[in-house]
Amino acid sequence: MIRPPLPPFTEETAPLKVRAAEDAWNSQNAEQVAQAYTPDCFWRNRTDFIQGRKDIIAFLTRKWQQEQDYRLVKELWGFQANRIAVRFSYEWHNAAGQWFRSYGNELWEFDESGLMRRRVASINDLPISEADRKLLWTGARRPDDFPSLSDLGL
Repeated sequence: MIRPPLPPFTEETAPLKVRAAEDAWNSQNAEQVAQAYTPDCFWRNRTDFIQGRKDIIAFLTRKWQQEQDYRLVKELWGFQANRIAVRFSYEWHNAAGQWFRSYGNELWEFDESGLMRRRVASINDLPISEADRKLLWTGARRPDDFPSLSDLGL
């Protein structure tokens, strides 16, 4: 399976890869998201260690059951050859209605076909009020003209 854009990444292709990942995660379709990773992909997500697409699907299914009304924005931080660094923020609420803004950084490594083979994520959660939300749009995909994390002061 080929998943463009392919490494080595450039100033034009790295942001495209980041946006494709953001769009996929905002779909909250765990099986679709898992297809962007190698079959044996390794993740560290907070304190979870995940290996392979089956575990990715199970993890994301649990995640989006707990993190309701999920809205994510990713921003390219840097890239080199087959690696990309991003920062991100997402907002969600739990079953009790408490809203959170989660902040994080990810390090990605891709194989030659453009599939991610390694993902390392560090994430912190900040309780917020619903009135303090900033990631507000309709539909799964963030509109192209929606402000970036930097523009939002996040």
